[in-house]
Amino acid sequence: MKNSQRFCLTLMLKEDPELIREYLYWHQKEHLWPEIPEGIKAAGIQEMEIYRINNQLVMIIEAGPDFEFERDMKLLSTLPRQQEWEAFVSRFQKSAPGETSAEKWRPMEKIFELD
Repeated sequence: MKNSQRFCLTLMLKEDPELIREYLYWHQKEHLWPEIPEGIKAAGIQEMEIYRINNQLVMIIEAGPDFEFERDMKLLSTLPRQQEWEAFVSRFQKSAPGETSAEKWRPMEKIFELD
């Protein structure tokens, strides 16, 4: 039995260097709202990393074997300040108004694995 699951997702930021700088600012530990990582952990996510090239983001999530992406991301959207955060960061992202994190971030297809 696997001890963890990995999810890789992608999202596009708006092609505006100033908006991208501000998005990066709000994702620094000292500026991130404390309720956001608390909610991420409460939803069952053990580790999360976000990488960027130009205006493309890639998020890697590590979660336990009982984590169910749709169920637990829906739970995350109900936790304190999560909806407010999504509305706040949506101005930087290429996304539709009102989309949750699970709707904005698109799953990536694994095409290779080194044994």
